[in-house]
Amino acid sequence: MNSTSDAQRKKVVIERQYRAAIRDVWDLWTTKDGFESWWGPQGFRAEVTELDARVGGALHYEMIADSPEMIAAMKQMGQPTSHPTRSRFTELAPYERLVITNVIDFLPGVAVYESHIDVQFVVSGQYVRMIVTLDAMHSEDMTRMQQEGFTSQLTKLDQRFNSVA
Repeated sequence: MNSTSDAQRKKVVIERQYRAAIRDVWDLWTTKDGFESWWGPQGFRAEVTELDARVGGALHYEMIADSPEMIAAMKQMGQPTSHPTRSRFTELAPYERLVITNVIDFLPGVAVYESHIDVQFVVSGQYVRMIVTLDAMHSEDMTRMQQEGFTSQLTKLDQRFNSVA
């Protein structure tokens, strides 16, 4: 995979099923408190500066390394321990589906591009299945790191809802 256009054709799909009310799962994506409660891989947290959950609405947050190990790792790599992230909601069907478009402008030496997170919510009785489809990043290594990072942050929800899948 050598170009962004190649990467955007590929997808990473991650699924989880939670014993939870759809409103509780939806709010994790569409409210400041909900988003901040779980966003970011282990060792990171997010501070939301703007969240307007409507089509075209902004989602701006600071991704912050907050564990001593992650802070040290970021410094060792010569990377900042936090960076702003600019996103927007590009599709929204309440309690069914949302798409967040991220501006990838924080990677040194990489041209700015957009990446999508498409989330579908399927309710079945007392369970909500969350199907997350991520656009692949600009390289295989970054796509692998993206998948590992997203899976890591989902462990926060797995623990909260005692994941069944």
